[in-house]
Amino acid sequence: MTLRTGQAIAAILLLSPLPAMANEINAGDTAWMLTASALVLIMTLPGLSLFYGGLVRSRNLLSILMQCFTIACAMSLLWFVVGYSLAFSGDGAWIGNLDKAFLSGVTLDSVSGTIPESVFIVFQMTFIMITPALFVGGFAERMNFSAMLMYSVLWSLLVYVPICHWVWGGGWLGQMGLLDFAGGTVVHITAGVSAVVAAVVLGSRNGFPGKPMPPHNLGITVAGAGLLWFGWFGFNGGSQLAADGGAGMAILVTHLSAAAGSLAWMTVEWIRYGKPSVLGIVTGMVAGLGSITPASGFVGPLGGVIIGLSGGVICYFATQFIKGKLKIDDSLDVFPVHGVGGALGTLLAAVFISASWGGAGYAEGVSMASQLSVQAIGVVATVVYTAAVSYLLLKIVGLIVDLRVDGDTEQQGLDLAQHGETGYNL
Repeated sequence: MTLRTGQAIAAILLLSPLPAMANEINAGDTAWMLTASALVLIMTLPGLSLFYGGLVRSRNLLSILMQCFTIACAMSLLWFVVGYSLAFSGDGAWIGNLDKAFLSGVTLDSVSGTIPESVFIVFQMTFIMITPALFVGGFAERMNFSAMLMYSVLWSLLVYVPICHWVWGGGWLGQMGLLDFAGGTVVHITAGVSAVVAAVVLGSRNGFPGKPMPPHNLGITVAGAGLLWFGWFGFNGGSQLAADGGAGMAILVTHLSAAAGSLAWMTVEWIRYGKPSVLGIVTGMVAGLGSITPASGFVGPLGGVIIGLSGGVICYFATQFIKGKLKIDDSLDVFPVHGVGGALGTLLAAVFISASWGGAGYAEGVSMASQLSVQAIGVVATVVYTAAVSYLLLKIVGLIVDLRVDGDTEQQGLDLAQHGETGYNL
């Protein structure tokens, strides 16, 4: 990476929208960010939807697709009403203000850096869409649809939006110098922690852990995985907010990390069980992508490969520990892949940003130890806040509606019982 010392902090500041001013809009930057926004939308619809849909049992395929689609719609309107304003307006350390509620003041002429503010808004909107969609994998096949919707909206308002402001909107973690280029804390740790908390609160699926619950259609899952990998170029490359060398490097290290994570997970399974699995290689891809996300704008190719390899191996053993040792039914392994991967990448960003590893280099007066301390504070704060608020919200929602479907509904499947439809008419 050719960024010089100090430009890492500048890259972080680019993630915060500048006040609307008479800046000149750059056509290349704008075109790239429009493309990146579309790529991140593809990650949720249909990428994540298909990835998760193939992993559940056939009687719950449509429920997963419905949850992801509904969340995408609900988060878009939440972002319009108050989400964007609370995340990116004002200068509070903990939360923004309501100056831009209902996108007040956003016009054709509003500018954020070198792109229209409307483009920045829609790019960030795709981030709040995918984050709660990620955590549905933690309680797949057993949560009541109305409870899921209520919880997702409240969670996004009270967890995602504040932490987004802490890191990217001028809040206290950003002021401390936390390195989180594209969402290790904001997206992956929050989604992972929320998923495992929900899995504990709701309890295991009927038959877990003794009854095998294999994916019903790995072909669908692989198709979704390919779309996730494709869309992640917009997720990480777009977070540069410019069509420049920084975006190119972010995409390069993202791709290398995904490839390394895939092969690392596959190899561990191959050694342990004698066969490389399709499920393993696609899950390793997601682990590599989640791990590189916070570091993608700061590290070079070598750092990207090492982070991907680390993510593939560590997330694999985290998955075995969560389900095998702790017996927690995080249905689709959201916490060990996204939560652990996001935390790992956030910490390793402090190491591989070093110019000696080909990274951007530390800001003046910053050492590896001091940056690692900031990264650890960011990880711990995100985990603790997300866990506490997620648990409280689940309990509150449970007082209003049933969190979990009854045994008969679970046995019949959520597709027919809750939506009156089936994924397959055979």
